Formats: sequence, C-alpha cells, structure tokens
Amino acid sequence: MGRSIKVGRSASDFRVSSFDLKEVRLSDLSQTEINSITGVSLPTKKGKIKLINSFPSLDTPVCDLQVKEFNKRALGFSEDIVVLGISKDLPFAQRRFCETNEIKNVIVLSDYRFSSFGINYGLLIKELNLLARAVIILDKNDVIRYIQIVEELTNPPDYEAVLENLEEVIKNPTMSVKEELPSKCKPCEGGIPPLPKEKIERLLTQYRDWQLVEDKKISKEFRFKDFGEAKYFLDLVSIIAEEQGHHPTMSLIYNKLKITLTTHAAGGLTENDFIMAKIIDELGY
Repeated sequence: MGRSIKVGRSASDFRVSSFDLKEVRLSDLSQTEINSITGVSLPTKKGKIKLINSFPSLDTPVCDLQVKEFNKRALGFSEDIVVLGISKDLPFAQRRFCETNEIKNVIVLSDYRFSSFGINYGLLIKELNLLARAVIILDKNDVIRYIQIVEELTNPPDYEAVLENLEEVIKNPTMSVKEELPSKCKPCEGGIPPLPKEKIERLLTQYRDWQLVEDKKISKEFRFKDFGEAKYFLDLVSIIAEEQGHHPTMSLIYNKLKITLTTHAAGGLTENDFIMAKIIDELGY
C-alpha cells in the first residue's frame, strides 16, 4: 500500500522515530546537521546522498543480515553518503540490536508510529502492517535515482545492483526535477489568491474523476468492497493530510468515501488542493 514512486521524481518527506522516540523527517536529514540521532555519531546534513534500505523486522535472519551487510559495506562509502535502515520494529528493539551488533554506519529508524515512510514510498504491506524489503537511493537534491523492491520477503536485496547504481549517482550526484506543481503543499497565509478558472480547468484535465464544485472545490468519490476497506483508505489519507498540513473534508458512508478539497484561506482552489488530489490518487486504491 501507499503512494507510487518513480525514478526521477522528488522524494516525499516522511516521519519516523529515533531510538529515543524523537520524530525524524527526511527534511531534517536533508537540511540540518544531526549528530547521534540514533545513538551513533553520524553527521548528516544537506548535500548527502541517501541510501535507504527498508525491511520487515530485525527478528528475522534476512533482515538481520541486511543491516549488518550495509553496515559493513558503508565502511567503504565516502562521507557524501549516509545509509538509513527503516523498519516497523520498536525503537527499543532497534537500539538493542544496534548496540549488540555494533551497528555504527547505518542510521536505524522506526516507522512503527505513523507508517509514514511505508505510505509515502508505497512499501506498506497491508496484511502484515510491516514494510517491504527495498532499497532506494536519493541524490543530493533528494531526487529518487534508484528503486529496488524485493518481491519475495525471504530473499535479500541485490547488493551488487545497489552498489552499481550508487556509483552512478556518485558520478552525477544532483538531478533537477521540473514539475508543474510543487511536490509538497505550502503553508497557507492570509491573502493568498485562488487560482484563476482557466488554470483550474487545465489542471482538472490531468485528474481522473475529480469534479469541480461551485468553482471553489474539487471532489471525488471512492468506492470499496466494504466499510473496513473504505476506513483503511480514509486513515491513509488522514496521515498524508496531516503531514502536508492540508486537510480535506471526508464523508464516509459504508463503502463510499467522498473527498472534497478547497483552501479556506483563499476562498477557493489553490495549488495545494491539486497537490493533495495528486497524492491521494497516488495511493492507488
């Protein structure tokens, strides 16, 4: 479950937890120097290439070896590369694992609280509420440059393929992304004008089944097999909306969920509404 991701697109922000239960975001790792974020002294600041590896649980042999392998291989990486390991293990268990196995070259973080990483990167296994096994490489501009999702959970990642692609990113560590709309909603301020009708109509042609309502809102109805499925999707949207700081109106009636977007501060539609609509569609339900 979660948003679809593609090579060449800007990476989505996410919220995870450190060993001491502090909230950590990708934007924190990109913009601020953070020392000992998980009990190890790894300075991470803007301009780092990020190798993110996710896995179901440290209590399984393949995941255990995955973290140890990246910890070993990271010794040969340059200071321009930071390695993150993300799972839904509790932070306490992660700390114990890292201390016992002397994991000092991987920043291990937990997605247990929000499932934010799993949702934003399409790696949440719904039936297990665990993360899929995957490796993602972000360049210095936080553009997605490589994705490897391991189809069978009992298999390890292809480490050699990861390293080959990492070398390519090192050779070309920055990529620019041109998008009509920003990848994240912007904080709304008083006096922000609504979009002109011509732009609204043009944008709507790119959004399947979203309807213009009273020239001030866009709305879409989603249908599911039962109430539980509809509620699950509502919860996914709620997590994303809270992170984006842009909250839709949602009406749930048994297996139907109606989502309506508008920007109250502008008295109409803004880019934020279309950014949220795009994110909601990316959830791919």
